[in-house]
Amino acid sequence: MKIGITCYPTFGGSGIVATELGLELANRGHEIHFITYANPIRLDPNVPRIHYHEVEVSNYPLFQYPPYSLALASRMAEVAADYKLDLLHVHYAIPHSIAALLAKQMVAARRRLPFITTLHGTDITLVGADPSYFAITKFSIEQSDGVTAISHDLRENTIRTFGVSNEIRVIHNFVNCDTYKPVLQERSTQPLLIHLSNFRPVKRVLDCIRILAEVRKTVNARLLMVGDGPERGPAQHLANQLGVSDNVEFVGKQNHVERLIRKAHVLLMPSEMESFGLAALEAMACGVVPIGTNVGGVPELITDGLDGCLESVGDIGRLAARAVELLTNAELHEKMAAAARKTAGNRFCTDRLIPQYEKYYEEVLARV
Repeated sequence: MKIGITCYPTFGGSGIVATELGLELANRGHEIHFITYANPIRLDPNVPRIHYHEVEVSNYPLFQYPPYSLALASRMAEVAADYKLDLLHVHYAIPHSIAALLAKQMVAARRRLPFITTLHGTDITLVGADPSYFAITKFSIEQSDGVTAISHDLRENTIRTFGVSNEIRVIHNFVNCDTYKPVLQERSTQPLLIHLSNFRPVKRVLDCIRILAEVRKTVNARLLMVGDGPERGPAQHLANQLGVSDNVEFVGKQNHVERLIRKAHVLLMPSEMESFGLAALEAMACGVVPIGTNVGGVPELITDGLDGCLESVGDIGRLAARAVELLTNAELHEKMAAAARKTAGNRFCTDRLIPQYEKYYEEVLARV
């Protein structure tokens, strides 16, 4: 198939999943065309059958806000016509679904161009639920030829919030288990915690610092903070306040996070909301035990006490206690690390999830 993919080309989960999906599909023989305003962060341009088409937005003085959605729709239609795309697959509803709908209408006289929308979480729970975007988000979902969600929780949330009647197919996030794998000789000799995110408030980055401070009352642990965003400054300030700044390393945004994850023993994901928890899955594939919060779609990934730990949002004491338990009991850690790797391999590896997307593409193409 010839597939156009549009996403936010950033370090957020939706952009990462979309990019990894395109790379996996290309490896399976499909022709993939990324249509975005910048080259996606994890996109390897050297992979055969991968193409990138930049969306250029003119910033005329008349426009207070550049009309990216219109430029995107025009570029989608142009690429679809020039390369005879079979379908568009857009990630994150707003504004990508509306742009895809316009592109579909623009080329309708020449070819059919169905589009699939994948919902990732905040496009529903934050952006879509905002009164300014509610109606257009609902419309974009209803007009999509296919809709997928990354968890059952997000699917139910979408139906409950928007009252849409479309079928929403749940296809969980995935991980390349050949890239993300345990390398025991690279594991830190000092107890190491790790956190990966875009450092937005919903990720509760400051809780990671508080957890470390509690853990260090018992264990000489370090914390690796991977990513960047608005909460980085406050987190650094809190680390100074709590006297743990020498034990926290902020490394910023990283392209090859698997090289950092497998150094750690435990991943911290104390989020206020997660529609799935991609960082936890990547950690599990690397044999790193995730400690997360019992929210959203996280319980669809982590089974508490088996392959990870789940606690209530903001319960620093319990989150820290679970970390201490894992860092001081080598037998328990190895048992849960092995179970985490097994969960990733048996349920979420690419060879199990990518065929689900291929099957869904074929279903959508057959009925439009």
